Amino acid sequence: MNKKVQLSYKSRKFLEDLRVYLFSSGKGSDEIEEIVEELEVHLIEAEKNGKSTEKIVGHTPKEYMEQLSDEMPVDYRSWFKYVLIIIFGAFSFTLANDLMEGTLSYSLLELIGHVIIAGCLIVGLFAAFKYIAGNQLSKWKEITVLFALGFVPITMFVGLIFLNQSIETPVIHFGTTGTILTAVVTAIFLIAVSWWAKTWVLPIILTLLLLPEYLFGLTEMGEEMVLVLGTIFTFGGIGVYLFIVSKMDKAS
Repeated sequence: MNKKVQLSYKSRKFLEDLRVYLFSSGKGSDEIEEIVEELEVHLIEAEKNGKSTEKIVGHTPKEYMEQLSDEMPVDYRSWFKYVLIIIFGAFSFTLANDLMEGTLSYSLLELIGHVIIAGCLIVGLFAAFKYIAGNQLSKWKEITVLFALGFVPITMFVGLIFLNQSIETPVIHFGTTGTILTAVVTAIFLIAVSWWAKTWVLPIILTLLLLPEYLFGLTEMGEEMVLVLGTIFTFGGIGVYLFIVSKMDKAS
């Protein structure tokens, strides 16, 4: 019988939270899997004998995660790779939206601003993941934290738009050929990252963010109605998707 089937939901969630916490702390994936697999064996034996997770780790889950994290070295090479993926991933959302409007052109301020916002998003995401994993939050509380985190880059993007209108900097025009190449590279990037991460959450969320408003924009409805309906379908779709994922996690 598969080990994961033998473990209780509480123990499986603890192992997943441990993975997230250590990953968010910059630890190497191979070392993380090694520790998780070893701990999984101990938890299976403990559950057979009626012992709790706390009896095995000797601390509260959060204290154990912190202690384990302090003992492990930081994998700077892997972190650099993940940082680049997140930066390009964040920028791909803007690119995908702009590609629907025609040829691309960006001011120097916009390009620098996007990198800074992506950097803030990275720090916020890893901090949020560590907080969620370390505090054993419910699925809906996790979603609330992540939604709250999402408002920060949105606010920064809005600020960048107004700042870009106020300050004039050199503009880089991509042209038709450059725009087509950018679209192809963006699509390849999204597919490659999704395949590597073994999840299609990035293209699904991107589609839900962009497609409803674009499709309603093709109709004869006014701008306000398009914006309202697009927002309803976008957040409604994301909510349904997260609900389905939550149910699938509990069923697994």
